[in-house]
Amino acid sequence: MRTSVHLPEADLEAFDVVWQAEGFDSRSRAVREAIREYAESHTRLEAIEGPIAAVLVFDYEHRAVIEELHTTQHEFQDVIDTTSHTHQSEWCLEAVFCRGAAGRVRDLVYRLRDFDAVGRVKVMALQAQ
Repeated sequence: MRTSVHLPEADLEAFDVVWQAEGFDSRSRAVREAIREYAESHTRLEAIEGPIAAVLVFDYEHRAVIEELHTTQHEFQDVIDTTSHTHQSEWCLEAVFCRGAAGRVRDLVYRLRDFDAVGRVKVMALQAQ
């Protein structure tokens, strides 16, 4: 199946460097692998059930999203224990420490990923004891 994707030039250049360094035979092969990894990550996140402890780490463009981000964090204060924030020029890096129902933490992850001004959201989750 053919498809097209619009990417910033810098992202595509960085992707090309990586797939070539890893020895893939084509960009298409590397894209297929990246899609599989993304789907597997989603499947793992969806499989977690019950109470969990998690840290969500994400970067975002401060001015573009700060008000909406604060509103979202207040909406999820039932699972957010604490946050840690650092400024990196126009971008910020934030770690959000969560504890609660897996579904609720998952909803927070998906909400953060939905913001255009959020670059990446990484999740580390453990079953709560």
